[in-house]
Amino acid sequence: MAFPPPSDNAYSPTILLLSLPPSILCGIDLLSFTTSPKFHGIKDLPKGFHFLFTSETSSFSIRDGFWFNVSAPSPSKLPTLIVRKWNAETSSTAPVETLESYRSKVRELWEKGLSPYRQSAAREAEAGSRDWEGLTSHITPQVLSHLTQSTQWSITSASCATDDRDDIPGLDGGETGFEERELGVLGIDLKRTWREGAVGRERTDAATDRSWALQEVVRRWQGDEGEWGNVILGQMEACFVMVLTIANYSCLEEWKRCLGLVLTCKKAVKEHEEFFAAFLVLLRRQIERCEDVDGGLFDMSDEGGSLLKGWLKTFKRTLAQISSGGEEVNVKDEMEELEETLKRMYKWELSDEFVRRGMLDLEDGETVEMEVVGMDGEDESGEYAPVVVDLENP
Repeated sequence: MAFPPPSDNAYSPTILLLSLPPSILCGIDLLSFTTSPKFHGIKDLPKGFHFLFTSETSSFSIRDGFWFNVSAPSPSKLPTLIVRKWNAETSSTAPVETLESYRSKVRELWEKGLSPYRQSAAREAEAGSRDWEGLTSHITPQVLSHLTQSTQWSITSASCATDDRDDIPGLDGGETGFEERELGVLGIDLKRTWREGAVGRERTDAATDRSWALQEVVRRWQGDEGEWGNVILGQMEACFVMVLTIANYSCLEEWKRCLGLVLTCKKAVKEHEEFFAAFLVLLRRQIERCEDVDGGLFDMSDEGGSLLKGWLKTFKRTLAQISSGGEEVNVKDEMEELEETLKRMYKWELSDEFVRRGMLDLEDGETVEMEVVGMDGEDESGEYAPVVVDLENP
């Protein structure tokens, strides 16, 4: 429902985008569009976190964006007003600090210069809002400040974490034609998931069950604030949206690291069932939006999605070995929902209950023996077969 035209001190939350060139790409949350000369901003913004980006072309050029937060309506203060102005030198928008002088401009532009946040039919608009809320429900100011390393929560397609940067000798950011902004990650190293000084059995266990590494990430970045593990979920959400909207490669790598860490835990599943249930719900929502990503998060074909598929199979086997408490949440139920989604969208089979070798009758009457290849790792056969090592008689 659209708000009525504002009085001098009353209007809906609004973002003014001044001096934008016509026909550039602009996007907010899950919507994107080409600007027109009459477009000067967006009104009727719902409360919560939002992401807006611009790009001089609709192709794979560098996209520049920023997060912002719309406060809940309150009779004691004016609605949120954000003003950005186009900077031709940087081909991006920059914040305008003196907002008071622009409040009267909202009234001037209200009818013909500002587009409503949702222009589609009410039912579609409501569904779109729910999708966005479901993809960003764990994002906090702390998550955005750490990820963007910016007080303005700004980020571009070229923003990159140190761990993901390809260092090219003799080439700096100025010579590439754009400025690389540093991104903040959670320091997840899937090749080293044990504590400093761990040896022997402790190190082996931590390599096969990454629960210690997960708990260490939560302890370091979240402490005792909020629901346990929300910092992981918030990082996953922010990174996924950055891949979805501005195709940021470094955020994709961080998203994968979060998946690889959580899906290879065992002990932590019983200790933090609510977190793992929430993780699976979030992952299902993100999988449902994978087709919206330019180029895809993974090649979700049966062969190309082997990385994610392998993690999910490992996690499903872990759940089969754990007796669920079933008091508040049921991780197994959420896993089944995710499995159904993958089966419906990509025809994935995460179950191991199928024939690996057998006889097949061909149309011409001939019978041939068939075998599924590439299963040695799961069967623990071939080069993956267990080996007994006699340490006393080398």
